[in-house]
Amino acid sequence: MNQLERLDEIIKRYRTHGWRLARALLRPETRDGLSLAETLLAGVTVEEALMDALWFARASQAGREAWELRLVADTPYALFETFEADEAEEDREEVRREMEARLRDYANRG
Repeated sequence: MNQLERLDEIIKRYRTHGWRLARALLRPETRDGLSLAETLLAGVTVEEALMDALWFARASQAGREAWELRLVADTPYALFETFEADEAEEDREEVRREMEARLRDYANRG
């Protein structure tokens, strides 16, 4: 399975469970392999990264919002965090950047 097929499979699986694709982190070679106008990533912010990963979000219990950062790889690996409804966006973004750093460390170990 190539990387674009993995992207498609992961996105479909998450959508089945009520997640929405919020962002994508893609290596330049992955990004070059697809047209962003394709339905896979249409309307999603795409950032250049050292690994391929997808950010998903959905409503959670007690008015919170759940975010999951999923590595696009043969072996499933994801990091999960929930945010309070009144949590400042700057604080949320700081946590998301920390999660990206942790995922990058994990991906670079292999």
